Amino acid sequence: MALNKITSVCGKAVPVPGADMDTDRIIPARFLKCVTFDELAGTMFYDERFNADGSSKGHPIDAPQHAGATIILGGENFGCGSSREHAPQAIKRSGIQAVVAESFAEIFFGNAAGIGMPCVCATHAALQTALCITREAPQTQWSLDLEAMTLSCPMATLPVTMPAEPREALMQGRWDAVVELMNAPEAVAALAAKLPAPSL
Repeated sequence: MALNKITSVCGKAVPVPGADMDTDRIIPARFLKCVTFDELAGTMFYDERFNADGSSKGHPIDAPQHAGATIILGGENFGCGSSREHAPQAIKRSGIQAVVAESFAEIFFGNAAGIGMPCVCATHAALQTALCITREAPQTQWSLDLEAMTLSCPMATLPVTMPAEPREALMQGRWDAVVELMNAPEAVAALAAKLPAPSL
């Protein structure tokens, strides 16, 4: 199978600020009974966005000026709380391709990297600059460059950081474990041959 290399993400940004955005808020527990992750499209931050009767709370994600955004601008400790892999899946299935925040919960970060959704860190000052530009000019097109490690637009170029190993995996297209296995049938067969036969 072909490798899906991810070296950049481009598009509009949407502000989802605030520290400790936990996975229970990213994807409410009642949505976890889905059969496939595709069913999570549109559910991210559901209770943050909608009242019990389905009416809008006016969340930035639903603002017309942020429609079609591909990059979330978050806060500190993004993705904390319970270790549900549905959280990054809900974000990605809803159209977001990358998250920029001050820091990430480790399990959320790993789950996001495993589905090809870059999560990069920026300083508080850099994020405030990005948030200010996005709020004043929401149609601004941003580019998250994993090679240069920058988040840039015509008005600013901001440095971002990411651990080397997941960054290289994304850029080399080696982030998908299933593709890795399918591209190495000899290695899989050799390992299987070494394993003891299951007892009946």
